[in-house]
Amino acid sequence: MLIQWYPGHMAKARRMLIENLKLIDVVVELVDARAPRATRNPDFDDLFSAKRRVILLNKSDLASPAATKAWVEHYRENGISAIDFVATNSAKRKAAVELIENAASEKVKRMREKGVAKVVRAMVVGIPNVGKSTFINRIAGASRAQVGDKPGVTKGKQWVKISPYLELMDTPGLLWPKLEDEHLARHLAFIGSIKDDIMDVERLAGALLAELAVLCPDELSARYKLAQSGMSGEELLVAVSRSRSFLLSGGEADTERAARIVLDEYRAGKIARVTLDSVSEEKENGAAE
Repeated sequence: MLIQWYPGHMAKARRMLIENLKLIDVVVELVDARAPRATRNPDFDDLFSAKRRVILLNKSDLASPAATKAWVEHYRENGISAIDFVATNSAKRKAAVELIENAASEKVKRMREKGVAKVVRAMVVGIPNVGKSTFINRIAGASRAQVGDKPGVTKGKQWVKISPYLELMDTPGLLWPKLEDEHLARHLAFIGSIKDDIMDVERLAGALLAELAVLCPDELSARYKLAQSGMSGEELLVAVSRSRSFLLSGGEADTERAARIVLDEYRAGKIARVTLDSVSEEKENGAAE
């Protein structure tokens, strides 16, 4: 599944990030808690190696709590501050703000000792549709205010004032040029980070069902009234079609309709809270260093 998914504007977005790094104290990276490895741009480690970093595992309400905890601990062990987060509610707002401010605390302390009223400036990064703008809106709340262009910032880029001591910059979602890892590509497609209209949805849903049959067999069986009999993904999709009475004329299983339902229900968290990427795979591949 070699997917060429690097639109022309991505190179421009990458240049914008690099040009603005000199103004940044902290890089805040959002990943999807259901697929933390798949939704981390592998280029970010090199791009931001000289900056303090914070990782927010967004959509953690849809992921396995135990797996999310393991990912947070893994990032912290590698010197990256991390926290679970749900951008669609306010429960973690204060904790996220404190995490970002604390990441730059040493620099802020030095500046204030010199009499400079230092404001922490953070750049929010991530792949498309991981929830960056929703996160900024949640953190800013009703008091969201754009504080205008700063000298040296790419024209049109706005800072959002979060508190007297914190400003955030949103950035375009940034992909990497080639998605060559089929395993990670599937996970991105499962959570909707790759558009369904460029995928074979029946094949995709079958692959998802096969993976869920391993990760959460009881919940999957309960949701779709399936017998746990070691079926293939294709067979599971047919079984879902018949369980939900998705039938074409003549009684043939309407697997396309079933596929779209399975994908929608998984993405909405209706099947189970499942994390697709494991920390052990991350360690084997030597990432997050």
